[in-house]
Amino acid sequence: MVAIVGSRRATKYGEQIAYKLAYDLAKMGIIVVSGLAYGIDACAHRGCLDAGGVTVAVLGTPINQIYPRSNSSLAERILEKGAIISEYPVGHETRAYHFLERNRIVTGLAKAVVVVEASVRSGTMTTASYANEQGRELYVVPGDINRPMSRGCNNMLQYAHAYVDFDSFIRDVFGIKVQTCAIAKLSTEQSEMVRLIREGSRDGEEIARTLGMDTASFNRNMTTLELKGVVRALGANQWTFI
Repeated sequence: MVAIVGSRRATKYGEQIAYKLAYDLAKMGIIVVSGLAYGIDACAHRGCLDAGGVTVAVLGTPINQIYPRSNSSLAERILEKGAIISEYPVGHETRAYHFLERNRIVTGLAKAVVVVEASVRSGTMTTASYANEQGRELYVVPGDINRPMSRGCNNMLQYAHAYVDFDSFIRDVFGIKVQTCAIAKLSTEQSEMVRLIREGSRDGEEIARTLGMDTASFNRNMTTLELKGVVRALGANQWTFI
């Protein structure tokens, strides 16, 4: 699982980066987690959903109080193929600091955290601190030194990795060699197969059964994934990433 976080007042540049990163992760079957806030969070959730992936939203409010309300329709989409979680029970009074507290859950769920945009005083800086405390891989997207929304990220380069391209990120965090062009062209069935393998499934019969695929369809799609260099056969119908 990868956390994608950043400023609520995102620039077009930041929105494009967040959306594309989430989209590409979803195509590989990797779950995206964020906070359902304006800006970067919302773009990350949308990118993942548009790619047919699974995304998790962590709220700073009880689960029956979607905030901001303008993201209610996005929340509905997330619930169709993902999850919305909160540590605050229904009826709990929401406080401003709850949105900072929930960030420790966002980072705690993830193997790696990518900060797309953040001003120097952004709450996202707290998220980065949580990631460091929890021993998560922290990446930041470098930006124009003249943009306020890039200054926080650029400052974090003193102790965080620079996110410069998707292939390098996937290789360094997950140990997977990726051909982005091949991943982008996966069918829905192939993307679902990749997601299950990414989540720990190895047995071909189990994967086919979970997805309701017949043997011929499974073999055809798995052969395509193997030829594209996405998966490798371990023998006895067991599979893993390359």
